This record gives sequence, structure tokens and C-alpha cells, in this order.
Amino acid sequence: MKFQLKHTDPKSEARAGLISTDHGDIETPIFMPVGTAGTVKAVHIKDVRDDVQAQIILGNTYHLFLRPGLEVIEAAGGLHKFNGWDKPILTDSGGYQVYSLSETRKIKPEGVHFRSHIDGSKHLFSPENVIDTQRIIGADIIMAFDECTPYPCDYDYAKNSMHMTHKWLQRCIDQFDATEPKYGYNQAFFPIVQGSVYSDLRKQSAEMIASKGAEGNAIGGLSVGEPHEIMYEMTSLVNSILPKDKPRYLMGVGTPSNILEGISLGVDMFDCVMPTRNGRNGMLFTSEGIINIKNKKWYNDFSPIDTNGLSFVDSQYTKAYLRHLFTAKESLGPMIASLHNLAFYLWLVKEARKHIIEGDFASWKAVMQKKVENRL
Repeated sequence: MKFQLKHTDPKSEARAGLISTDHGDIETPIFMPVGTAGTVKAVHIKDVRDDVQAQIILGNTYHLFLRPGLEVIEAAGGLHKFNGWDKPILTDSGGYQVYSLSETRKIKPEGVHFRSHIDGSKHLFSPENVIDTQRIIGADIIMAFDECTPYPCDYDYAKNSMHMTHKWLQRCIDQFDATEPKYGYNQAFFPIVQGSVYSDLRKQSAEMIASKGAEGNAIGGLSVGEPHEIMYEMTSLVNSILPKDKPRYLMGVGTPSNILEGISLGVDMFDCVMPTRNGRNGMLFTSEGIINIKNKKWYNDFSPIDTNGLSFVDSQYTKAYLRHLFTAKESLGPMIASLHNLAFYLWLVKEARKHIIEGDFASWKAVMQKKVENRL
């Protein structure tokens, strides 16, 4: 994997770059649709590629490990062959599930013992087998195994967790260096900065991660309930330390406004389930603000979903029709809403890139951020 920094914004830390992988190029800043179980929920792969115009998607190690299982994925020739996506894929290591499935796991120095949420079967995720698992899944970018600390957590917990994550990181690196890709193309490895909301821990973790010289770096443990101002403060601090010549990935973020702020702080890569999860519940993100399509005010509104015509669905379907689909509980409603939201997110980062290159990102962001926070 290679990263080229193409442009920087004169009035912020925003950057436009290019990540090159064996499955294609990724123009940054970029939003990555989440395909937890090998699929972006309720959206066809061809629509993710052609209409959303996604350049990279995510898969989740924990979920794919449990179902369909590594034997099936390996027999298929990796996740690209299994789900038909021929562009880059990034896999989360399962560290977030360590955080989110707190009732069914135990964290120990050797790794995480957990029970499957599907059938209760017992498993162990260690730094070594998580790397091996991601080798089998075949993602272009694989993540280090870490613990995502909850918010709030006390200082001592965050400190001990960070040190364990750092020890796991070295084991991940050793296993990554000792193994080879399985399907004839290269895989890149990203460590993850932790440290909760404590500046000294974040600084220490960022310095440690930067020293490893990885092909890219991630910021984890944010967007887990802390105020946005703290998330931005930690992101800014970490980005002041991480190398400028490597891509920076802010994990699990977030709203359109969060993404614009993250870009201004020097983040290159984002992912979040929000476009599809909120879309399935009738929340639409548009260039003029947020719409709850279930509200009665839209029942006879025959205008496009987004007045700027940001995705192909806007020229075919009106707000009134989409509201009707949700009211009638037709499955097409969540599909259209998910597709629209993904298209909007990809449009937003593409516009941000354009304005970074043109040199007026800061002024454009000031206007756009107010719009995307507006509730219509």
C-alpha cells in the first residue's frame, strides 16, 4: 500500500491524498461503508459500487469468523471473491466487539475469551490468531487487535488497557511479519491509538504507534459516548503526533458534522454504521439537513429526497413516496433510505476533497456544517 499526500488546506489541517492498493486507488478523505457480515445492509454490492461510488468497504473479523466461518471464506478465495466486491476492503480486528459484548467476554493478557452471540460457543481471540484470521478473510487493510475502552472509564483502567493494547500490538506486528498474504495481493497493517479521553495517555499511545512505522494508523476508542468536543480534542492531539505521510483513520465516526470536523483536523478515513442504521429507521441525511421521513409533513411532498440530486434515487423517488413505503412497512423504504444516505456520505467527502484542492475548504465547511446539522 502507498499513500501520497496531494494537497493541504491553508486554513486547517485538512488533507487530500491517494491510497494505492492492489485492489485499486482510494481518494482521501474517504468514507467507508460498513459491511459487517460481508454485506452493506440492505444495499446490493453493485449499487455500493456504481451508485454510492464507494471506493472501499469494511468487513468485521468477529462476525465473519463466527458466520460464515473461515473455512467457507478461504474456500471461496477470500472475502472479495465471496461477496463479489472487487475494490479494497478493510477489516476491523474485533476489538470493538471486545468493548460492545462486555457481558460475554473476559479480557486476559493472552487475549479475549468470549462466547458467540449466535450459539454461545466459546472462543479465544489473541493478537496472533486475529492476524491469521484477517489473512484468511483477505482484506487489503487489516487492523491491530486492541481493547476499545468504554466511556467513561477511570484513568487507571484506561492506562492499563492502553499498555495491554501496546503489548498486543507488538504481538500483532510479529505475527504479521511472520506470515504472508494468502491470495496473491498485498495486505497493509494499521495499529490503533488508544488512551480514552486522557491527553497524556493519548500522547503516549500516539508516540508509541508512530514509532512502529506502519503503512497507516488508526485512532480508536472515540465516538463511544464522550462529548464531541473531547473527541475533537483527542483527535487533534493524536494527529499532531502521527506521521503526516501516512493515512489516518478515525474509527467509528460518525455524523456528517463529525466527519467534516474530523477532516479539518487531518483525518483521512472514516467509517460508521449510521448511514444504513439510521436509514433503516427513516432518518435521511441531505445537503440541506436531516429528514425524518416518517413525519406527516412529507406525506404529500413530491420533491426529490435531496434537492441537489445527490444520488440516483432522488430522481426516481419523492419524499411522499418514500414516506409511504415506510408507513406501509415495505422493505424497499429502508433500502432506498440506506442507499441515499451512503450516497450522501460519499458525496460529502468528495466535495470536501474538491474544496481542499481548490483551497477554500475552511469557508465551505463553515457553511456546510451548519446545513448538515439542521433538522428539516
